[in-house]
Amino acid sequence: MVTLTTTPRGRRRPPRTRGTVVTAARPAAAPAHNVSDLPTIPVGSPLLLLGRGADADAERGVICAGDLPAPDDPTLVDRARRAKEILGDRVMILGHHYQRNQVIEFADARGDSFELSRQASIAEAPYIVFCGVHFMAESASILGREDQTVILPDLAAGCSMADMAEGHQVVDAWARLERAGVAAQTIPLTYMNSTAAIKSFCGERGGAICTSSNAAAAMRWAFDQARTAPGGDTDGGKVLFLPDQHLGRNTAVLGLGLELDDCVVYDPWQPDGGLTDRQIRDARVILWKGHCSVHARFQPAMIDRIRAERPEVEVLVHPECRHEVVLQADRVGSTGQIIRWVEEAPAGATIAIATELNLVKRLGQEHPDKEVVFLDDTVCFCATMNRIDLPHLVWVLEALIDGEVVNEVKVDTDTRRWARVALERMLALPGDDRSLVAAHASA
Repeated sequence: MVTLTTTPRGRRRPPRTRGTVVTAARPAAAPAHNVSDLPTIPVGSPLLLLGRGADADAERGVICAGDLPAPDDPTLVDRARRAKEILGDRVMILGHHYQRNQVIEFADARGDSFELSRQASIAEAPYIVFCGVHFMAESASILGREDQTVILPDLAAGCSMADMAEGHQVVDAWARLERAGVAAQTIPLTYMNSTAAIKSFCGERGGAICTSSNAAAAMRWAFDQARTAPGGDTDGGKVLFLPDQHLGRNTAVLGLGLELDDCVVYDPWQPDGGLTDRQIRDARVILWKGHCSVHARFQPAMIDRIRAERPEVEVLVHPECRHEVVLQADRVGSTGQIIRWVEEAPAGATIAIATELNLVKRLGQEHPDKEVVFLDDTVCFCATMNRIDLPHLVWVLEALIDGEVVNEVKVDTDTRRWARVALERMLALPGDDRSLVAAHASA
């Protein structure tokens, strides 16, 4: 049996590292002009590029060297269990709700991005294995201790939405707001689904981060900050919301009671963001032109169809969906809220859900007394979240047993400083358990 080696003093030797990704060293994505509000993944996303040279066994940043277990290996489950047993409390596995069942069953904690950020901030284990996507592992690195190591089983597990807002683009956008004379009264607010560089940008400029479970609270906080900031606007101020225009719009209109006309969309691929100075000055919320490739697929016609087929259905949708979809839903909420609503529904209920398919399938399996259906009639997994599989998980765990760290995600010190400030502001905000639709109705 191979175990972690120790020094004569009983301390474990620092493991060898292989495949460490430092955020500051990530290359810029190739231009993906004509980025539109369609469910597509930018071709140039650096985290989605597979292979290196002629080596078919290589992924960006890591050489598998033939030791990645075969996906059909019948011993994988036993190997994962054994690895967890050997590592014990030296490793904490975090699993996002969108992970496949074969992975999530080994998670020590599961949750949405907000809950997993909280778990990462209080984790005691020296190693955190994050079964999610790259920006989540970055956040764990930011919130964790200096002596903790964060591992992402597959470095190609990126996020197309996060890649829609690059650091230099956001710097250019801020300069555009300065030229329009409104930067001093604007607070940047970024969704959790963003790179560490964007989080750092927001933290340094007085902003914060939000998740789908606390977006309304975060946006209210941002407006309060904009009104009281030096040179701010006591009549209301502005929020620059990155990178998901749909979550920003739905939060502003349904969560805070603003009008659609209070929102404008900044397109980083257009000169001046595609906006005039007047449009920027008149806006309350400046939305970045980004979207989730999964949630942008859902259309109002899908709700019409399911209601025609099952008049008793309750439609639950995620706030990353388009505004016209959200308006037709019965409830709109975060991943955690959707899970709770399904749990609380009475036996025999029919529930249609617009979010990632792995989660919807799991909810159906966990609640056989209810009819849980996927709103779309086509397969709609999150392709990058789905890259985390059992072979990769077993591989990184067994490497730790051998004293080797593979696929470490580490954020450089300068970026980490302000990104941590922004994340801590997020964690200090209250959540909002209400559906956005319910919040709008009671406003």
